[in-house]
Amino acid sequence: MSNLGGNRSVLQRRGNFSNALQAALDGAAVLTIAYLLIQRQIGALTAHYTVLVMTLLVIMGLLYDQFAIYRSNSNFTGKAVRLIQAWSLAFAVLLLLGFLTKQTDVFSRRLIAQLYVLGLFVQLLLHLIVRSLQKYFVRHAVETDNVIIVGTSQLASYLHQRISHNPWLSERVVGCVALQEDADNTSTSPVDGLPPVLGTLDHLLELIERHGVRTVYFAIPLHASAVVEELYFKLLDEHVAIHWVPDIFSLRLINHSVREIAGVPVLTLSETPLTGTRRLVKSLEDVILGSLICLAAVPVLGLVALAVRLDSPGPVFFRQSRMGWNGATFRIWKFRSMYVHPVEQGVVRQATRGDPRVTRVGAFIRRTSLDELPQIFNVLRGEMSLVGPRPHAVQHDQEYSSRIQQYFARHNIKPGITGLAQVRGYRGETRDINEMVLRVQSDIEYINNWSLWLDLSILLRTFSAFTGKKAY
Repeated sequence: MSNLGGNRSVLQRRGNFSNALQAALDGAAVLTIAYLLIQRQIGALTAHYTVLVMTLLVIMGLLYDQFAIYRSNSNFTGKAVRLIQAWSLAFAVLLLLGFLTKQTDVFSRRLIAQLYVLGLFVQLLLHLIVRSLQKYFVRHAVETDNVIIVGTSQLASYLHQRISHNPWLSERVVGCVALQEDADNTSTSPVDGLPPVLGTLDHLLELIERHGVRTVYFAIPLHASAVVEELYFKLLDEHVAIHWVPDIFSLRLINHSVREIAGVPVLTLSETPLTGTRRLVKSLEDVILGSLICLAAVPVLGLVALAVRLDSPGPVFFRQSRMGWNGATFRIWKFRSMYVHPVEQGVVRQATRGDPRVTRVGAFIRRTSLDELPQIFNVLRGEMSLVGPRPHAVQHDQEYSSRIQQYFARHNIKPGITGLAQVRGYRGETRDINEMVLRVQSDIEYINNWSLWLDLSILLRTFSAFTGKKAY
């Protein structure tokens, strides 16, 4: 196979001057504000404050990348919310590091507070200014290109809407063309939001010339991908830009992404979000917060253990096999909340309201979710996380996986003591399959949107969510 492109990588990362400029402005603003505050209140830039500012910039770089501050074209409100979250989390991490290294007394609390407020205000202002200048430039200095979309599916409709509502793209969709197999279906059952159907593929070259089209998007199903190969060289002769958007969204995607391996583009359909530094961040979160929670919970653990022992004969702890990350099984820890009773082989019956198997103490610790507290040991052992999909009994995994298509996708991340499904109220007994479907959907949503900020927000919401109507 000839290589007319030389050694150029197939997958190229597009540089964006405005994003690079924005990142440089943010860094310069934080540096300037910190320097002015230190000069005014301390009198000179000491070694301690130099380390403080440099550490803050490093944390900003890591968190701003996680929050996609410079990689998103959402509206200003959405970007401002993410910026506030990332900046606040950066200071929370900075304070945590100061606490762990016992350096908090070295720094002025007033200076830190002023740096937080002024830094946030100036960054928001800079983002607004750069955004306004970019919008003005796109509208007044860039010629708009006419676009045709090949395809008439929901993806084509979605692509049309995204192009039309993106102020940074100087493109205008003039219409779409149907694949031969979809031509009849389009006329009888049109897709909502689809641009005008100008014709079929047979008319594509004629339509490009008639409408002065400069860009063509292929938004077609995977089984029709041969169309791209057939038309590619013909479109090269028309001097148009060619983009291919494969329609993979009929699949239930799990943390999907686009990357490269030695220059070859790789479209990831399903993957754990815990790769590279993200896995390290999640582990540090579990170890640090888990250790602090464990230390704080020692008196409660002791009192509950004593109450369980005195209330009914049997062991203090209940242990059961559960399926965890990547399908690996582990033994979960819980306080025993039921009388010791014979278990039917291969059958795990969920607790119901007024269940006679539940002890007096068991009813209380189940209602307050204190029976789950020993799972902090599973967290510290690396078998579970503080936040993640709740692990189910192995028998329930087998049952529900045969009835819910994407059920096992929830094992693409460590199971948790609490999770997005639980704070939404999808916990406890599942009386019908729809309740489990809602739980699985929340688990997959959590995996697709995982971030340290999401974990912290779920932990805060857990305190109110874990004492509810379904806690029995």
